Amino acid sequence: MSATLTPSSPAPSVPHRTATAPTVWGMDWMELHARYWAARGVQLVRVGERTPLVAHAELFMLLDKHTLSLFRLAPILDDVSWVKPDLIIVRVSDAAKQPYSERLVADETGKFMRLQRIYDATQVRIGRVVLTSDKDLAGVWQQAADASSGWEQLRKLTRRTDRYPAKLRGKLFDANNPDDLARFGHELIQRWPRPDATISRISEVSPGIWADKDAKVDVGPGVRGPLWVGAGREITKNMTAVGPAVLWDRPEQAPPKEQIEWLDLENLSSPAPKSLLETRGAGKWAHSPLKRLFDIAAATAGILGTFPIYPLVALAILIEDGRPIFFAHKRETLGGRQFGCLKFRSMRKDSEEIKARLMAQNQADGPQFFMKNDPRLTKVGAFIREYQIDELPQLFNILKGDMSVVGPRPSPFKENQYCPPWREARLSVRPGLTGLWQISRTREEGNDFQEWIKYDIRYVEKQSLWLDLWIIWRTLVLLVKRATKS
Repeated sequence: MSATLTPSSPAPSVPHRTATAPTVWGMDWMELHARYWAARGVQLVRVGERTPLVAHAELFMLLDKHTLSLFRLAPILDDVSWVKPDLIIVRVSDAAKQPYSERLVADETGKFMRLQRIYDATQVRIGRVVLTSDKDLAGVWQQAADASSGWEQLRKLTRRTDRYPAKLRGKLFDANNPDDLARFGHELIQRWPRPDATISRISEVSPGIWADKDAKVDVGPGVRGPLWVGAGREITKNMTAVGPAVLWDRPEQAPPKEQIEWLDLENLSSPAPKSLLETRGAGKWAHSPLKRLFDIAAATAGILGTFPIYPLVALAILIEDGRPIFFAHKRETLGGRQFGCLKFRSMRKDSEEIKARLMAQNQADGPQFFMKNDPRLTKVGAFIREYQIDELPQLFNILKGDMSVVGPRPSPFKENQYCPPWREARLSVRPGLTGLWQISRTREEGNDFQEWIKYDIRYVEKQSLWLDLWIIWRTLVLLVKRATKS
């Protein structure tokens, strides 16, 4: 005798849980929607709801009381990381295939005659989703009486130039519509391959089959994912279940909702594809002759391609602040050996004295010194720093063997003493002209040093030729985007 599981019905039409609302893993569709976005570092903030705003969320998504949205953030993340707007206004276009649509038919005078039903129609929905990294703006939205007044307040508090418009294809759903909720659940189960990112009580018992720790699942030949199994449920080998489907919690065994561990989530600013971050034999690529040959070829091509810039930059530095043109700062390379890291001089000659007076204004949380508008920079220096022209002489460091094209940022002895495990990892490879941290950092207050450690160690662990090529490509793309937006 066999039993068959069918896709469960959606949560009730009301957006908030009621006493009788079905749940899976202790949550209804609205709460699972919030978990999906939390897994991407985004906290959902609904107008009129007084939920606490999370300090460690990278973005806040401002929604009305009943909209659910699914779309990819990746196409706009690069632009946003450079432009840094107060508000990102995303117009989400959803060309959803509906069973039918209805059209009003009127006579020549405009008088209603009948409804015409058109089957197999495509209904285009367009909705507005607002994103912000500003916790205060998210709070303004949260305190508003409704979406219209919330949007009006946001417009008053931000300049037009600080509002970044974007268009994305995605999916929009109305939580007050049971059919929409059913479609949302069907879509979410397929789009979210790793719900364990924000739900710790579940595990993948078979590919695409996620089960609560209080469920009993014995996967037989008739069970195929994607499938979500709630608390207190049981699947035996003689059962048939074909996803996408969800088996809700038993009401009497529905677990309490877990807290989201925001500090453990991956940053949005780490855009490297997962396929490039798979373990590929750590340490082998960094010390292979092929990488060294690649560095020499790339540095030689870089010098030949940029050499006409050198006399122009040198002349500009001489005119504004005199000599020296170059600056060689002591940094550590492979095994802790020190070398002179070359740069075009971008700071005043008395920069070290000025730095001592500015330490109280340091905006970096680690050993680095960083100020958004550093007064030590010359006018020429600010320009060449903006476009990383000051680092072009490091191509000669690469030829000499002190550096690589891709690797951790070259750092002095003092900075490397802050975290011994980090120091050992980053000094096991040559420092790079660019690297995973350089293209992934957010400069988020209180988090910059943690990002530095994370991305350096990740690069050392996952290094490969393809990852190096990808980092070089992303660096060039970001530089071009920065130049075109200036």
